Amino acid sequence: MTTLEASHDGRPPAARPPARDGRRYEVVDGRLLITGAQPPAHHAAVIALMVLLKQACPPDLLVSVGSLVFRPTPHTTLRPDLLVCPRDTPATQPPVLVVEVLSPSTRTTDVVLKRALYETHQVPSYWLLDPTTQELTILELTPTGYTCTAVVQAEETFHATHPFHVALTPATLTG
Repeated sequence: MTTLEASHDGRPPAARPPARDGRRYEVVDGRLLITGAQPPAHHAAVIALMVLLKQACPPDLLVSVGSLVFRPTPHTTLRPDLLVCPRDTPATQPPVLVVEVLSPSTRTTDVVLKRALYETHQVPSYWLLDPTTQELTILELTPTGYTCTAVVQAEETFHATHPFHVALTPATLTG
């Protein structure tokens, strides 16, 4: 069993700056979740979506890739592939949008575990982008949980209105 200790500045591991080893470190209910380095298609999709969202993003919101965390509880720290939040919002407040880009090593975590966590902690919009199938799934939070509002394939275009207006075509994000 591995024991994690606070760094010399007293911060727990999930509160430290992201490691530069290509892995993602998250804490779920006090348990460390480590995701290995992702394939080039994953990174390309994250960057393409980031550029598109930054171009459409209003000035009161911030688009972040991997550098900001969502800390809904003291024992849970999530670092999504992409998030959109109000500027100067604390990490304990839900972002307005979280995006996870699927890969073979993250599919189950992103589709099952993270969906449940984001839903429980009231993230209004959760998108799943699959570079392999060129598919984008749009989930919106309702009073009864997430509802799938769209599954967009390859060359199809979806016109999102939340958190802001943006046209999304999976093939251009993953090609």
